[in-house]
Amino acid sequence: STQSTGGLDLLMTAKQNTPVNQVLVHVTLLVHDYEEALAFYTSKLNFKVVLDFHQSETKRFILIQPEGRGFTKISLHKAENEEQKSRVGNQTGGIVFLFLHTNDFQRDFQRMVENGIVFVRDPVKQPYGTVAVFKDLYGNLWDLIEPSDINSLP
Repeated sequence: STQSTGGLDLLMTAKQNTPVNQVLVHVTLLVHDYEEALAFYTSKLNFKVVLDFHQSETKRFILIQPEGRGFTKISLHKAENEEQKSRVGNQTGGIVFLFLHTNDFQRDFQRMVENGIVFVRDPVKQPYGTVAVFKDLYGNLWDLIEPSDINSLP
């Protein structure tokens, strides 16, 4: 005997010829403090706040994203316990965590330096584009990249 999955069977039949279209929309970034993180990302990196609302007295739901036409957003999450607090600034064990594409490396690199962003690896030309590594206020590593093929920007 087969177990009924209700309306799921009908949905699966209707969707079986639909091409896969998945999109990564949010990435969680652990922070020590909402306000200091917002100040850094909005004033130093010129990100915009997409959403900011209080879920409780101590928890907020905050989405930020860089300028431009991209759609992936960063969800700022305040570290709540010792395990989470130990990972703030080192969510990936010391390797680059996030990759910020730009259509004008020189413009953005200069603006970031002027805003006090610390670059830990100087700009270099790679087969895929121009790249430099910087760190955020907690020490997470980011790549600033201008792809060789500007059409590869999302």
